[in-house]
Amino acid sequence: MAKPRFTREDALQFHMRPTPGKWEVQATVPMATQRDLSLAYSPGVAIPCEEIAARPETAYDYTNKGNLVAVISNGTAVLGLGNLGALGSKPVMEGKSVLFKRFADVNSIDIELDTEDPDAFCNAVRLMGPTFGGINLEDIKAPECFIIEQRLKEEMDIPVFHDDQHGTAVICAAGLINALHLSGKKIEDVRIVLNGAGAAGIACLELLKSMGASHDNCIMCDTKGVIYQGRTEGMNQWKSAHAAATDLRTLEEAMKGADVFLGVSAKGAVTPEMVASMADNPVIFAMANPDPEITPEDAHAVRVDAIVATGRSDYPNQVNNVLGFLYLFRGALDIHARAINDEMKIACARALALLAREEVPDEVALAYGRKLSFGRDYIIPTPFDPRLIHRIPPAVAKAGMATGAARRPIVDMEGYEASLRARMDPTASILRGIHARARAAQATIVFAEGDDPRVLRAAVMYQRGGFGRALVVGREADVKQKLEAEGLADAVRELRVVNAANTEHLETYKSFLYERLQRKGVDQQDVHRLAARDRHVFAALMLAHGHADGMVTGATRKSAHALELINHVFDAGPHDGAVGVSVVMHRGRIVLIADTLVHEWPDEEDLADIAERGAAVARHLGLTPRVAFLSFSTFGYPVSERSEKMHRAPVVLDGRGVDFEYEGEMTVDVALNPKAAEAYPFSRLTGPANVLVVPARHSASISTKLMQEMAGATVIGPILTGIDRPIQICSTVSTASDILNMAVMAACEIN
Repeated sequence: MAKPRFTREDALQFHMRPTPGKWEVQATVPMATQRDLSLAYSPGVAIPCEEIAARPETAYDYTNKGNLVAVISNGTAVLGLGNLGALGSKPVMEGKSVLFKRFADVNSIDIELDTEDPDAFCNAVRLMGPTFGGINLEDIKAPECFIIEQRLKEEMDIPVFHDDQHGTAVICAAGLINALHLSGKKIEDVRIVLNGAGAAGIACLELLKSMGASHDNCIMCDTKGVIYQGRTEGMNQWKSAHAAATDLRTLEEAMKGADVFLGVSAKGAVTPEMVASMADNPVIFAMANPDPEITPEDAHAVRVDAIVATGRSDYPNQVNNVLGFLYLFRGALDIHARAINDEMKIACARALALLAREEVPDEVALAYGRKLSFGRDYIIPTPFDPRLIHRIPPAVAKAGMATGAARRPIVDMEGYEASLRARMDPTASILRGIHARARAAQATIVFAEGDDPRVLRAAVMYQRGGFGRALVVGREADVKQKLEAEGLADAVRELRVVNAANTEHLETYKSFLYERLQRKGVDQQDVHRLAARDRHVFAALMLAHGHADGMVTGATRKSAHALELINHVFDAGPHDGAVGVSVVMHRGRIVLIADTLVHEWPDEEDLADIAERGAAVARHLGLTPRVAFLSFSTFGYPVSERSEKMHRAPVVLDGRGVDFEYEGEMTVDVALNPKAAEAYPFSRLTGPANVLVVPARHSASISTKLMQEMAGATVIGPILTGIDRPIQICSTVSTASDILNMAVMAACEIN
């Protein structure tokens, strides 16, 4: 089993910082003026209230109902932890709400109901019906979950979906479609054995039967063996519906000659001998978590022809609910569905199966560190496939429309698919790709400021995150004390502390530094002070001599000062090719701003260099660069000698024959707002710019800090690019996560 990449303390800190919990509420309308307040509340709010009272369906037009799902639990069956109660389940439900937003852009609120009485639970949920466009039930124990879901489906006119049942069933069905396709079998002919007669198991079998699986060919087992007609022990109405007319009594007997095994039971429930007794090309979905009924290794040891899936992310073919419920709700909400019916679930499964047969995008392969292609080890798409959002919901919506579940059918399906593509925030996929590249590189990164708790926490995160090896510059006793104060005493043994006193290379470092600086007014004594006492210089010397692969600094010193110290070791000055590029991420948009670090007042040649370095960083991040040279003027108006260099810089690039889009000079709105850009149809940019080259370092710094402080944008950088080795300088206000991101950038050699 793969070790978790975090400690208990890491998990607690994640849920506590920067604020407790995992989500917050933000207004989507302006709330700045008296007029805004009057429209948002009294008296303006009365008008949509009257409209909705007269025509209830307009609630989807004037409120957030149409994109709002409640994640509701009573905490009686939390993950693999059992009955933790309503309050104990809240972190899980918050997490589910975050998944809705992250992957499907569905707003979601978690609700924990403090009752185990199905009647009280149903009454509470039913009374909240006007608020939501859908209900996602979660972590409710059987058999109450069956009762609750059935009652709410009957009593409510919005989708009610118990993910523990149907989410697993949908992904299981998708995987089985492809597994049978590869083995040349048909669902109506295969013999299926299911072990685990709880909510998920029963839902899996019900969905497969609705897809064509024969009742006579399906055997359900529980801890007491086969569920057969006439059995009385441990039975209920839901199990009885799947009782088979058979003489088989044990799982071992049922497995002989079976084509398919579905497990939602317990670790070790299936033996190698059982697998060996199955039919040719057996399909084994061992979905128990965290440990499967049988591991893929053990199954393949006796049957090389087996197609195996599990619920684990560290094995191929993960049956992951994230692939299902998110996109089912997205499609259902977009047609204002009354329910999520079997046809919609089957459409979701089939769409997922078809997607897995297509060529996998490069960014998915990058995230997983290997090329994925349809076959026995890839029958289910990965949760990070960017196509999911615009391929699965349309299939669900079409099925809902065809079966009468839609209140408002989608007329323009192509436009709908385009709108789904636009919903997704690209920042997460970009960061995920960078993290995957860093893990593949396994770089050794030196963290120069080992006396800062944020830096130490980032170093621990880097190493425990599987990115590579972290070195910290500092005194061992100080590092140990600070780690213990941060609750990371166990990390003392993990991190390697480096300094001038414990290195064998100090004289080599000093000789190198003296040779560089001897004609710049620096004597031997100065060199010793720099190499032995300044952590930034010492870390840079380690990097220059190949004793580390990358370097991170800047958390305790202003970036300009840190750069000045690094410049003793590397050529990182204004005319050495060095450029600082800051990545600004806000509300799903990414722009790179340059130069935020090196050039105080660049001329047109410098600006052209900055544009080329910014475009290179954009490409490193997976973006197609579109560069805009910014000014207060646009294409020559108003005329000013201060903007002349921004006008000349594109001409310099014309002469260099670069292979990316660029244009200027222009104002920020023309660069970023397609509506404003329409006034200049001759512009060479085919879309909004994503690399912004500004006139001077001060304007770059003001821009990024203003976005960060006033708009709440996430800023990574400045990324130092254009020097020989990967060095990243973070800001003095960086969090541990920010510093980790800079370390990952260095590991990926985005320089």
